[in-house]
Amino acid sequence: MKATDFWKNFKLGEEISVSGAFIYNGLRRYHEMRKLDFTDEIFEFLYDVSIGLERLLKIAVILFEHNDSIDQEELEKSLITHSHLDLLARLRGHATINFGSPHIDLLSLLGTFYKSLRYDRFTLASAYDAKKETEAICTLLRKHLQVDIPHESSFLGTPNEDRYRRFIRRTILKISKTLYEIIEARARAINLYTYELRHGSKAETVFLREVDISDEDVLWKELLVFLMNTKSTSGYLEFLRNIPPLDFDPELISDYLDCFQSDASKAYVMDELEHHYEEMEESKGKRLELMGVIGSPNVYFDSPDDDLTEDEAFEFAAQPIIPPDAEFKR
Repeated sequence: MKATDFWKNFKLGEEISVSGAFIYNGLRRYHEMRKLDFTDEIFEFLYDVSIGLERLLKIAVILFEHNDSIDQEELEKSLITHSHLDLLARLRGHATINFGSPHIDLLSLLGTFYKSLRYDRFTLASAYDAKKETEAICTLLRKHLQVDIPHESSFLGTPNEDRYRRFIRRTILKISKTLYEIIEARARAINLYTYELRHGSKAETVFLREVDISDEDVLWKELLVFLMNTKSTSGYLEFLRNIPPLDFDPELISDYLDCFQSDASKAYVMDELEHHYEEMEESKGKRLELMGVIGSPNVYFDSPDDDLTEDEAFEFAAQPIIPPDAEFKR
């Protein structure tokens, strides 16, 4: 295989996975946002999505514009750009792309963000206008959803409503899937497999499964309900049932559940967890070993007939599939 074919077949294939991961992370970050008032959260969302879509556009451009007679150095120099709309214009010279106003506006916003807004707070002028990213997102929502989002946040902030989440998801997925389908069609036409995705990857979730973070939230909730209510037994379930629970506060159950879907909530509850672990003293190490077993792919469980004590639980639990001399990581 020629070096250029290897590049387009495998290295750009890796880039599709990278692109999909960034897009997925951006979608999840936006879904988790409770309010539109925190610059760090808006920044993270825009950063991930802008990188993901930029790289996806560049993959498509390369597959169309590269050939054996082209000046490789000139092509590579031409890709040193962060203008999503310029890349889209180049791609439109090779493929039909039917994007509406929301998609063009979002791509324009992402290009502006990556070129200038992300550096804005390094300038003195930011002291007078410190939330340009937030206002850019709100402007997009006002225009396409005809909603009245105040330019100045109230004391309670600006809620990130579900209709905003649906709009952002729908718009990003339309752009992502359209570009991926163009890449797939072009790769097939030139006998390459650039479009192949690893099963279970974030890229597959974005480009083929039309990721909906709301559905993923339903998954963890259903699993939680199952684990709490199942009367079935297995080695794994017996292992879990024989670990004494920490003395968390039942009145704060809503805060604890929120940890499954919000990084911010984890930060609040971690203080309580650290307090419980400080109270353990000598038994902390054993407890951490037990926690390390849960969810590990490298252990399996027999099904004992008798209940286990906490001291016996770890010994019962794991028969490593990994080599016996491998270290157990905590």
